[in-house]
Amino acid sequence: MATRSRAIRLGGLGLSALMAMAIAAPAVAQAEEMDFSDVRVAIVPGGPHPYFLPMEPGLADSVAENGLGESAFRAPPEWNLEDQNQLLNSMAAQGFNAFGIFPGDANATNAIMSELSAAGFPVMAIAGCVTEPTDAAFCFGTDVANSAYLGTKALIEAMGGEGAIMHGTGFLVDPNTQLRIEAVEQAVAETDGAVTIVEHIADIDDQESADEKINSFLAARGDEIDGIVTTAYVPSTVSATALRNLGDGRIRMVGIDDDPIVLNAIRDGVIDGTMAQNPYGQAFVGAKILAMLAHGCTAAEDAPYFVDSGTLLIHSDNVESYGEELKEVTAGIAESFPADYVTCS
Repeated sequence: MATRSRAIRLGGLGLSALMAMAIAAPAVAQAEEMDFSDVRVAIVPGGPHPYFLPMEPGLADSVAENGLGESAFRAPPEWNLEDQNQLLNSMAAQGFNAFGIFPGDANATNAIMSELSAAGFPVMAIAGCVTEPTDAAFCFGTDVANSAYLGTKALIEAMGGEGAIMHGTGFLVDPNTQLRIEAVEQAVAETDGAVTIVEHIADIDDQESADEKINSFLAARGDEIDGIVTTAYVPSTVSATALRNLGDGRIRMVGIDDDPIVLNAIRDGVIDGTMAQNPYGQAFVGAKILAMLAHGCTAAEDAPYFVDSGTLLIHSDNVESYGEELKEVTAGIAESFPADYVTCS
């Protein structure tokens, strides 16, 4: 994707001033030999969401372990692309020089990425991808389609291979949502009619909408379904709470993410499992890769655009130990990502 030739407008600074703020790239071969003390990494999602909360400690741990100069996790107060762009501009003007961005819009976010890249700042998509072609070096996040597919397969198994399900998912503006819907449909299609989808309920990744739509559905049509699969954070917590309140144990469920409400529902046998994502690892590893890119490393010639940050099924047998499993996943990716996909000359 061609970067913009005009000067980026960040707090009145032109391109020449911003280039002076960018980091000179030393010619080094190994990340371990690099001094990252001049790297200031910012991770900026498109809006507030509980999914992102583990990213802040992930960033802090990456600073400590990899010797970065500074990090910040900041989100605009609402899901608004203009607000996200203004926040990114402001942080660049403040001296942050490497950016991990969860796109507020899978297409339109490419514009601000191009501007930051043209100013000399490395950019990655974190936790959600922008469309290609793009100036983002990588998209580092959950393989959301695979996670939704595996979660649905786990639900189908818990249901004995037959029955009807409801799928609760997130905002349609999120580039991941359609991928999740398609993956759920694929898993169901593989049952050759033994399992059917009664309804996809979307745009419910906020508490008010999820409470209203999920509880209304269960009140009106709960007797039509045998299982619930959720592929967004808030629908998981609301559905787990609703099934606990119903109390009959008839409807099976597999959710997503590891909110305490969901984990306790697994412990108590209210639901069957949940698909854990890795926002901590996305920030921890993403900050390291951004620091390497800031020091002149590049994506390897044969590197994929998308790199999976890992996922796993939490169930009754590993609900107390899954955190250690995720740490192992993150440690492995922290070694393999730069070794396999990054080139330093």
